[in-house]
Amino acid sequence: MNKIIVKAGNVTFGGDNPIVVQTMCNTPTQDIDASFEQCMRLSKAGAQLIRLTTQGMKEVAALKIIKERLRDAGIETPLSADVHFTSDVAIAAAEVADKVRINPGNFARDHETAREQFRRLTEVCRERNCAIRIGVNHGSLGERIIDKYGDSPLGMKESALEWINMAQEFNFDQIIVSLKASNTRVMTDAYRLLYKEFESMGVAYPLHLGVTEAGNGESGRIKSAVGLATLLSDGIGDTIRVSLTEDPQKEIPVASYIASYFSDRKRNFIIPNIYRKGSDPAVIEASYSEPDWQSFILRAACDLGPLMLDNIADDVTLKVTIGGSAAKDEDISRFRDELLQASRRKFTKPEYIACPGCGRTLFDLETVFEEVKKRTSHLKGYNIAVMGCVVNGPGEMADADYGYVGEGRNKVSIYRGKTPVYRSVPQDEAIDKLLSLIEEDARNKVFRPRLG
Repeated sequence: MNKIIVKAGNVTFGGDNPIVVQTMCNTPTQDIDASFEQCMRLSKAGAQLIRLTTQGMKEVAALKIIKERLRDAGIETPLSADVHFTSDVAIAAAEVADKVRINPGNFARDHETAREQFRRLTEVCRERNCAIRIGVNHGSLGERIIDKYGDSPLGMKESALEWINMAQEFNFDQIIVSLKASNTRVMTDAYRLLYKEFESMGVAYPLHLGVTEAGNGESGRIKSAVGLATLLSDGIGDTIRVSLTEDPQKEIPVASYIASYFSDRKRNFIIPNIYRKGSDPAVIEASYSEPDWQSFILRAACDLGPLMLDNIADDVTLKVTIGGSAAKDEDISRFRDELLQASRRKFTKPEYIACPGCGRTLFDLETVFEEVKKRTSHLKGYNIAVMGCVVNGPGEMADADYGYVGEGRNKVSIYRGKTPVYRSVPQDEAIDKLLSLIEEDARNKVFRPRLG
């Protein structure tokens, strides 16, 4: 199979090159000082590519200055422009950025316009040595794709393939492809379908892996590790981002650990005996001795998550030593519950979809998300989204039963599924409004959670 090599600035993707770790600023791109300082920190922390939201021409101009200041400071880390809805902005950003991320679901208003604008984008990128990421998201597939294939892994694969074929038609091969979802099953199925297509085509483009809107804390780390490990252990994936609703600098050690663990692109875990009695669940028995808790949860999630997600095993019993001392039973039990939920084997609490935030977010996303989690922790089986803005939020929370979506400064929309029920809710009233809607729906039996 011909493996295409893609360059963005001084970083090479694909083939036998190492897995590239990337992240995204959560500063407003027009705040040049804040974005520059954050890029400096992220680069020094190990980010090999940094993405910035670029929603308009003012952000393109700001990105140009940020890049110039970074280069003057000796920072050569490539910058990627994240563009939605405005193809003209993507074309302008290609004059500045090392890579431009576009979303096929919202690149242009109709397919013919999208084709022509994408042709123009490839021409500029060819002239400027700028790479393109064809960034498909489960929650924002175009109507044409949904009508034909549904909101499904197959639809995600077909959406990406349509744009890959256009790039080939326009004789442009500097493309990286992603098919992200917050549901680890949907995400891994979509990537595997596309990789199978690559095998039949005889050509493979670099793949950017990520579980989008993974959340924060242990949950976000374990969920990301499960999704990424399932693919990397199959030899699928060339660059990764761990999307956490935290300071983006905290994403980098997590992604770096996973990239290092799968540096040889294969499963590093010797599958132990899996015990099953009759019709009882298949149970793995595993032991770990790690220097710290984060190393344990990442390694165990990378080892065990793929077995759970691929239905090879249903449960796990663990013996864990941290820094030479036995781990607490309650900590091991909490990890097990998180692992089973991330692998979609058993749901013991709400499932949360939370974007990591970016320059479009106009409220303290981390604080709000923690408060939402605290006040909805009793809603086992519900899928609740907390999204930073209306640009992508309503689409990318496709799996959510209810959603809290930033609408503007100190204003929030409350969603039931994909439908906004309340708009322009003051932020200090929004969580109460979300809970009252859930409680009212439960009383009236008009809407039920979709998780078991």
